[in-house]
Amino acid sequence: MRPGKGNRPQGLTTAGGAPVEVRRSARRTRTVAAFWENGTAVVAIPARFTAAQESEWVHRMLEKLHRQGERRADKGRKQPATDAALASHAAALSAQYFGGRAVPTSVRWVTNQNSRWGSATPSEGTIRLSDKLRTMPQWVIDYVLLHELAHLLVAGHNAAFWKLLEAYPDTMRAKAFLEGVSYATSRGLGADGPRAGDNITPADGAGHSHGDAD
Repeated sequence: MRPGKGNRPQGLTTAGGAPVEVRRSARRTRTVAAFWENGTAVVAIPARFTAAQESEWVHRMLEKLHRQGERRADKGRKQPATDAALASHAAALSAQYFGGRAVPTSVRWVTNQNSRWGSATPSEGTIRLSDKLRTMPQWVIDYVLLHELAHLLVAGHNAAFWKLLEAYPDTMRAKAFLEGVSYATSRGLGADGPRAGDNITPADGAGHSHGDAD
């Protein structure tokens, strides 16, 4: 493949299903870049890269591009400020990930929930979210909402419960995020939040990323 020409790796797409194009350039010696161009994720790499280096850096830069897009979406997305907006958002999440099977009777923000991020009472169909979540990324709030919605379908944390949450792609990342916040809070390193080890349950566009090649 000649320097400067693009190549679309067979079968490779972004997390959102967009096509990926790899461009090699003799003028690019160390830096790697990723950006959007007419709906295609373009990764620009040095012409000297081996196939293994290309594979490594393409996946690395696509992940950067994905995270960049999520951060921009979070900034532009209006978080559900009122209980009514939160309930409406929960209904949309239930429809998207659970086929609308989880139908809460009420979903609301609360200020007196200091040991949990969220809680649900399956027998009553009610869900409560700590207002400490308000400043967190939307994908984290969505995880907590989905976690509590799942409890309306499966009360405990058994295999069936976690199977439901597999449908949400950011489950593991959101869990790690919340665990990190709890860890920092328990050591006085951040804002107030549930203590480390606490559960969150009842009973319980155009972007551009750069990188340096070795």
